[in-house]
Amino acid sequence: MTMTEPRIDTAGSTDLGTPAGSEPDAALAAACLFHGLADSSRVAILRHLLLGEHNVRRLTEHLGLAQSTVSTHLACLRDCGLVTSRPVGRSSVFRVTEPALVMSLFSAAEQLLAATGDAVVLCPDTGAAATR
Repeated sequence: MTMTEPRIDTAGSTDLGTPAGSEPDAALAAACLFHGLADSSRVAILRHLLLGEHNVRRLTEHLGLAQSTVSTHLACLRDCGLVTSRPVGRSSVFRVTEPALVMSLFSAAEQLLAATGDAVVLCPDTGAAATR
């Protein structure tokens, strides 16, 4: 899926940069991406991996999560194409597949969160209270 900058025509409608007929596919792919990022542990893992490659042990030490939890989240991120791994000795070292794009996504999210204030955290359907 390729997402492009939205364009606004003179009539004021917004074109999200998707070819005609593919809006449902693009929407589904975007929803799947955001679902993959919908866990705070996965976001924390990605953010830490943006600092450089790490193995599971180092991630568990830094994030304070159980090894099985980190491994499960890394498998999800790998299945989503967001991280890759390479063997080093008896373990694997993980890295973000597209660090510049992930940093851009996080930057855009931070800007949107700053603009919307606490609304997303307070949302009764998807906010902090709904995810507990």
